[in-house]
Amino acid sequence: MLFENLDIIKQIQKSLKEEGYLEATDIQAQSIPSLLKGKDLLGTAQTGTGKTAAFSIPILQGLAGDQKKGKKEIKALILAPTRELAIQIKDSFTSYGRHLSLKTMVLFGGVSQNPQTDELSRGADILVATPGRLLDLIGQRYVHLDKVKYFVLDEADMMLDMGMIHDVRKIIGYLPKERQTMFFSATMPDEISKLADSILKDPTRISVAPVASTVDTIDQSVYFVNKANKIKLLEKLLKDKDIDTALVFSRTKHGADKIVKQLDKSGFQAQAIHGNKSQGARQLALSNFKERKTRILVATDIAARGIDVDELSHVIIYDLPEVPETYVHRIGRTGRAGLGGTAISFCDQEEKPLLKDIQKLISKNIPVVSDHPFPLVELPADVIPSQPVQRGYGNQPSGNRRTDSSRQNQQPKGMRGADSKQQRKQYNRKAF
Repeated sequence: MLFENLDIIKQIQKSLKEEGYLEATDIQAQSIPSLLKGKDLLGTAQTGTGKTAAFSIPILQGLAGDQKKGKKEIKALILAPTRELAIQIKDSFTSYGRHLSLKTMVLFGGVSQNPQTDELSRGADILVATPGRLLDLIGQRYVHLDKVKYFVLDEADMMLDMGMIHDVRKIIGYLPKERQTMFFSATMPDEISKLADSILKDPTRISVAPVASTVDTIDQSVYFVNKANKIKLLEKLLKDKDIDTALVFSRTKHGADKIVKQLDKSGFQAQAIHGNKSQGARQLALSNFKERKTRILVATDIAARGIDVDELSHVIIYDLPEVPETYVHRIGRTGRAGLGGTAISFCDQEEKPLLKDIQKLISKNIPVVSDHPFPLVELPADVIPSQPVQRGYGNQPSGNRRTDSSRQNQQPKGMRGADSKQQRKQYNRKAF
């Protein structure tokens, strides 16, 4: 469906045309009419489906007739799990609303709060924020949410993974009861489903690109390789000039830095992006990658949420993810809005069960590339490490990951209690 056939005001239509957007994606075509009528919305959608425009356009249109003189008050709140995603959402609001007299600002942790509080003092119509920093500034009375008419919770399942749901619930407690709520999540584990039911009123339900169905236009393959030879295989592949840009996924922050260090020694232009990097370093790395100044970006899963790069040619999964749904999120970075791309995975001996889980989820076998210089050499059973592989999630310690109840029950007892929750809370306040 064309945007011009949706009931969108001319100022926003003009901005969309200037951005080169003429045709709405599935989630936009399904969401915008319902949201313009004031309905709550529950959207099950992966990144890359166009959901930011699906909620930002109706919010901008709803606020367009409420542009009063004097100090601006926060009338729309969007919560996002990471700095990168928050900044990306803010940029989208700014782009689509450039012909409206509305101000959008963004809050996130990891940087001094002073510039943000200064900007808050001047007022804003739309606030995009990560939960930890927002809750801190609410407590310091810099942020007031009593005038909010529109509330968006984006990437809710990721917030659960990162231990942010407690903070999210606190923030919801500051919002007016009468509001329009938009809830987006790629997956719906039990706790996320319960949260959605508790804050949505008779929502329109939309499901786009189910998590179990990978993008058909993505060329997928897997290389079996010993862990020690992964870096050699990566360097071999990167010598191929057809790899225009490559987003490489590492399971850990330390692993990402190690990959970049080795690639740098071998003459490749690469940068890392993860939670231990300063905000300035993360933004510079992402900017360089988008502008093609850097060919290779190495990222953890958490940092990669919010990376939106046009025409990303390759995703290379250096470490297979513990959770099979994460594989779908990763490869989807190169299949944005139906575009083609290539996803290459490395699999060592200990990761074979993870590959099996991924193939079960997507209901297909990933083609194996066996003709390469570093084939997997099977280790005898008596020399395979007795301890299971430490499978962390993104840039968190492996034991801190929270998913649905079935996975929580598999965690060691010591990580189920209040101590682990407090550790996650402290971690995420600092990092995000």
